[in-house]
Amino acid sequence: MTERDIRMETVAMLIQPGPNPEIVINAVKTTFPNLVVIEEQPESKKLFIRRRAKKLGWMQALGQLATMVVSKYGKRFTAKRAEEILEEYGANPSTDSTIRRIAIPSANGPELLTALEEVRPAALLLVSCRMMKAGTLAAIACPVLNFHAGINPRYRGLQGGYWSRIERDEANFGGTMHLVDPGVDTGDVLYQQRVTPSKRDTMHTYPLLQTAASTGIIVKAMRDAVTGNLKPLKIAAPSRQWYHPPIWTWLLNGVTRGIW
Repeated sequence: MTERDIRMETVAMLIQPGPNPEIVINAVKTTFPNLVVIEEQPESKKLFIRRRAKKLGWMQALGQLATMVVSKYGKRFTAKRAEEILEEYGANPSTDSTIRRIAIPSANGPELLTALEEVRPAALLLVSCRMMKAGTLAAIACPVLNFHAGINPRYRGLQGGYWSRIERDEANFGGTMHLVDPGVDTGDVLYQQRVTPSKRDTMHTYPLLQTAASTGIIVKAMRDAVTGNLKPLKIAAPSRQWYHPPIWTWLLNGVTRGIW
């Protein structure tokens, strides 16, 4: 397949709105101008907390919610560091109004499959969206890839960068491109990008740094998917799913170890 053929292919991204997905969109569109973005509505915090409480208990769920709230409003205090990351990696978080966008309620609703049937992408990339159910995944004809802000399989789930620092494992701070299966970030790895966080980075900037540093492997994996050249890897490493730290854990590590 020639470079011109690759650029003529249509690929799709499934996202929830936010600056990090927009960074990926702007990186992918440089290689795939026919990119179509499918946006799902964010899940309500009420539903999120109920599901998390069912799995981990109400104390953990509410503690994690408190951390999420602090993280959301704390980003205003790390704006300068965020600007530095964007400049260093040439990342662009702005929304491109020229890209076709399709709004759907959920990644697991029939609207997604309808949209994909219309678009017929050569590959589908997931970024910051709901976990896809097995039935939905099985109904998608093209390769489905995911960008994960963490090094799999050690740091599956949420806040992989934060937990790698807590575990004194900064050598495994970075991002992973992998195939999607019904598990939580358990699909075969395609590429990984490691990066060293600054002492000024915190939970507010870890995902931004991981995303901005990983645009190269994201585009590379999408090219492999479109050209039929995917080469999944089996990574021999401990596997664990992580969650947001509850507020007391986050504060304790911040005060005693300077890891926020």
